[in-house]
Amino acid sequence: MSTLLSCPGPNRRQFLRFGSVALASAGALGVRPHTVKAGAVESPTSNDPAVIFIWLPGGPPHQDTFDMKPDAPSEFRGEFKPIPTNVPGIQICEHMPKMSRVADKYTIIRSVAHTFADHGGGHKKFLTGRDPLQPAGFVNDYPMVGSMAAKLLEGKSRGLPNYVCGVDGGRQGIDVFSFGSAYLGQSTHPFMVVGDPSEPKFEVRNLAPLKGTENTLADRLSLLGRFDRAVADISGSAAGIDASRGRAVDLMTNDRASTAFDLWKEPPAVRDRYGDHRYGQRCLLARRLVESGVQWVTMVLENATPRGKDMIEDGTYNWDSHAVNCHIFKDTKHKLGFFDQAISALIEDLYARGLDKRVMVVVTGEFGRTPKLEYAKGRPGRDHWPSAQSIVVSGGGMKTGQVVGSTTSKAETPKDRPLTPNDLWATVFNHLAIDYKNTSFPDGTGRPMPMLTGGEPIAELL
Repeated sequence: MSTLLSCPGPNRRQFLRFGSVALASAGALGVRPHTVKAGAVESPTSNDPAVIFIWLPGGPPHQDTFDMKPDAPSEFRGEFKPIPTNVPGIQICEHMPKMSRVADKYTIIRSVAHTFADHGGGHKKFLTGRDPLQPAGFVNDYPMVGSMAAKLLEGKSRGLPNYVCGVDGGRQGIDVFSFGSAYLGQSTHPFMVVGDPSEPKFEVRNLAPLKGTENTLADRLSLLGRFDRAVADISGSAAGIDASRGRAVDLMTNDRASTAFDLWKEPPAVRDRYGDHRYGQRCLLARRLVESGVQWVTMVLENATPRGKDMIEDGTYNWDSHAVNCHIFKDTKHKLGFFDQAISALIEDLYARGLDKRVMVVVTGEFGRTPKLEYAKGRPGRDHWPSAQSIVVSGGGMKTGQVVGSTTSKAETPKDRPLTPNDLWATVFNHLAIDYKNTSFPDGTGRPMPMLTGGEPIAELL
């Protein structure tokens, strides 16, 4: 088993603090100074795999979306009805008509389960593939899978971060969703794209140069170079600083980055197809990023409130549909309108552009919801339920138009083909050509920690 050195070094924010003027000046002059070599930026090829991870925090109700139980008693089946899809025998919720028409291009996995019912524990278990040391709280003991992938894929430079995450404003903290990298360090954190990309004035921070600093480039970079050499003379550890600063400079000084993040370069018809809302425009941005060479894109879809409007009555911010939080059927129906448009457009677009083999899409939350309805404030809801959930996967050259696994008659537990989050991540790492079984990272004590503690690629998808 190979063990990777864990030497995260200072993060991007620290480099920008050291040399923000220099970096901004570099962008203004259109040059790639310091360690960014001419010709280092590569274009993605058909053989470069990528992942779009759609995260639905709070846990969407599996029995009201992709694992409906129309024959169960009313207190289990809920208010929604199933509809047929374009794949005979597969049914999904009536409020996802667009997803029903592209079911041949995705697979529904209905039998993933784990044992952590708290949001914090559920996030950590699902996103790291390991039992957390504490069943609550969102600070990771082990790296999130995106950080592990970013660490192993960091050698390829395309003038873009290899790991990007889109979130609502105020939700960009690394521990909000247990996206932390633990012992891999901050250098494997995602580049955060914060805010509503459907806003007319939306912009990605840290891509545009600071104004008025155009004439200080040479002096600032010279100073940084002397600082690096001094650090190297003292400790021999300047390599990490140099490489990370080079990545930051490259991000701010090449056309590929500004183009990839610019949604206005999309035709209006395409933007309309995805939807003029944060769900749709985040999914469109994800497609643009992987098409440009980003290898892991996480997009968080929670608040479905259209810009300029208040949250619907009896609705809730994320997918945590307790009766005390919302009326589950009013809230889920509302969210599914945006979800249906955005995810179906993303899937169709990837296939239409020939990206369906290179790009794998994973759509999931941390767990499902209780089979039996609960009531509070005169309205129905469902509690946390890690014993079953539904996951949608598409692309990645995988077999699609199928259902993997099933649950019992009331959507309580897996009935056949029981799977774990690790089986999902083994499938994802397999798509990324990552040898997860023979790769480990040293933890804070230097002890080698394998990427996953178990799991096998899901055979039905391969």
